[in-house]
Order: sequence, then structure tokens, then C-alpha cells
Amino acid sequence: MKVVILCGGRGTRLKEETEFKPKPMVEIGGKPILWHIMKIYSSYGFNDFVLCLGYKGEMIKEYFLNYEAMNNDFTIRLDEKDRIKFHSKHPETNWKIALVDTGLNSNTGARIKRIEKYIDGDLFMMTYGDGVANINIKDLFSFHKSQKRLSTVTGVHPSSRFGELIIKGKRVIKFSEKPRTSQGFINGGFFVFNRKVFKYLNNKEGCDLERDVLEKIAAKGQLSVYIHEGFWQCMDTQRELDLLTNLWAESKAPWKVW
Repeated sequence: MKVVILCGGRGTRLKEETEFKPKPMVEIGGKPILWHIMKIYSSYGFNDFVLCLGYKGEMIKEYFLNYEAMNNDFTIRLDEKDRIKFHSKHPETNWKIALVDTGLNSNTGARIKRIEKYIDGDLFMMTYGDGVANINIKDLFSFHKSQKRLSTVTGVHPSSRFGELIIKGKRVIKFSEKPRTSQGFINGGFFVFNRKVFKYLNNKEGCDLERDVLEKIAAKGQLSVYIHEGFWQCMDTQRELDLLTNLWAESKAPWKVW
């Protein structure tokens, strides 16, 4: 089961960080948010990843090329061919990662189409490289299979960008900073697709998964929604990055399911 992660966008609303690195490489607690997302999937046994690279994709390649050396103790000899001896093991020893250049300016649909040859099963998973959740991936997968539709999207409650006031008369009885809204759902990523979805996609840079594909699939009754009532948070702004960073620093990160 392949897990496709979109890693190619520019992340312009987080320019303080993304001017120098791709958004999925922005760190939470010393690890890129991409690592956190991969750990969520890995904790449920899904370790075969396809990363759709674009903007500053070489930094993601360098991160994984150097992963063994940067996450293990080792001894190195400078005069031998097989000169590195590792003395420890990191927990990600069973990860398989395909890093695929899907174009600098490609939209989401084009990026997925360009990794079609790496999908060798009837089903695959996909998510964005900037959102975390305490979602049960196995439950999501089982739900998708039970629905027998082309695709499944995870529906989540969005977080308000403003403090919520609960008012009684002229008195505030509750103030909640950055709450989850109780009404309505948005696209939270964490998709499951049948490979037949590739018929709806094309290689043109402007091909948009959400507008050009998901809208059509939904109109045909082929898009299921898996409702996730738990924690979910994207990382679009500095404020949202600070929120995730503080949760991790305080050991209160709900998405840490491993």
C-alpha cells in the first residue's frame, strides 16, 4: 500500500520559513512536519511512501539521503571503500521512500498523475505535506473498502482563526482561543483512492485535484467521507506553526500516535 504525500507547494503564507526551505521541511520539535506525517502512517504499518517533490525538492532529497548518518552513531574511515560502520539504529529502519520530481509549478492533480507508475496496487493513500491529525489510518482504510467507491476524503472540523465568545446577555461566559468549530466539515486530506482515479487526471501543470477531479467524482456519487472528530491541524501560517510547536514542546501533541 503506497502512501503518496504532496510536498511540492511553495507555502507562501508561511514565507518566514518557506523562503529558505520547502513547507514539508518546516520543523516541529526538531523534525520536519513531513516526518511527523510519515510517522502517523508508519505507526499503523504503512511504510511505503511516494513523495511528490517540487519547490526546493532537493532539500527533501538531501534530508533522506543523509538520514542514516544524521540519526545514527557511526565510525568512518577515510581510506576504505566500505568505510562507514553504524553503531545504532533509528526507528525508521523499514521505511521505503520514492522521491519523485513532479515539477516546480505543478498543481496537485498533475503531481499525482506524474507518480502513477509508482503505484502498483489497486488502492493507494494520499495526503498533504502540511497537516497532522490523531487519525486512525487503519479505520480510514477499512471504511474506504466498506464503501466501495472510487475515493474517500477525511472530513474534519476546521479551527477558527479567532477567539470564540460564548455570550449570555451582555456577559461572556466562556472565551475559547482558536477553538474547533462545531458546525461544518472541510477537506482534511488523508485520502484513499482507487487507482482508477488516474483516468480523471492529466500531466498538465494546471490539473487541480480538488477542482478538476474531486468535484467531478463527488457529482457522480463516488466520493465518500470519513468523519474524523479528533485532533486535526494544518500548518498554513506562523501562528499555526507556533501552536504545533508549543503542543510538541509541552508533550501534548495529539498526533503523536507512535
